[in-house]
Amino acid sequence: MNALFGLFLLIYLMTLITNLLIFFLVLTDYHLHNPMYFFLANLAFLDMPYSSVTAPKMLYDLVTKSRSISIPACKAQVFFYLCFACSELFLLLAMSYDDRYIAICRPLHYIAICRPLHYKLMMSWSVCARMASMAWVVGCSLSLVYTLLLLRLSFCRTTSIHNFFCDLPHLYQITYTDPFVNMVVLFLASATFGLGIILLTFLPYVYILSTILRIHSKTGKRKAFSTCTSHITVVFIFYGSLIFIYLVPSSSNMFILNKLFTVISALINPLLNPLIYSLRNKDLMEALKRSYYHLKLIHVCC
Repeated sequence: MNALFGLFLLIYLMTLITNLLIFFLVLTDYHLHNPMYFFLANLAFLDMPYSSVTAPKMLYDLVTKSRSISIPACKAQVFFYLCFACSELFLLLAMSYDDRYIAICRPLHYIAICRPLHYKLMMSWSVCARMASMAWVVGCSLSLVYTLLLLRLSFCRTTSIHNFFCDLPHLYQITYTDPFVNMVVLFLASATFGLGIILLTFLPYVYILSTILRIHSKTGKRKAFSTCTSHITVVFIFYGSLIFIYLVPSSSNMFILNKLFTVISALINPLLNPLIYSLRNKDLMEALKRSYYHLKLIHVCC
């Protein structure tokens, strides 16, 4: 338990520090004041409370050996976890699409690579703000629907959940009220929004690939690929874990894998996002160097 506590505490602290650092860099460095980093700052800001929904309670349980949580607290945890998870789902979609071009599948990466002269004109700050706000509103609205449906279910106060936090699939397994309606709504919504968003996100990359293949320079191709590989990696990891948790039928054979993917979704993803985006991004690394230089200069002057 001590080893697990140390590992999860390290992951949680690194998640907070790396995401806060990216948010601070984008906020303070004018070189990063463009649509791409605006969405990246939103993602970093979102990942901090996303990991905080589950990690502190889990760390507390590991220290105190406590395994109890009240039913209202459990439902609150479900709401906030799904709120931030759904918001991130739509935010990742917003990072790929311009709202005026969704109908014809024109992703931001496609605009940046295929129509670079139009990029700044299309992606004004008002457009970016509307897209980010919509991601938060839609995500929290879906979470509210899922959580309100829990009110029709009854739970025994001595029931055990075989997970480190409250989540819908596990709650449906321990209720003594028939959860059929809840499960159908969860499955249909997950399949519709989840798989639909995956298609909307990846289908337009056909345009990107065809454009990149027409670039004659190897350097140009490499630069174009690097523009979107970080986003694709984050989407694969995040969507993959959610699909396994909410769409793959649970069974005794899948119990360990389900628990593993739950840990990945709740704890690992918020840490991987800033690492994947920052380590592959020269602009962020340069901004970090400038911030370090300014802090060092201030220290010397003082």
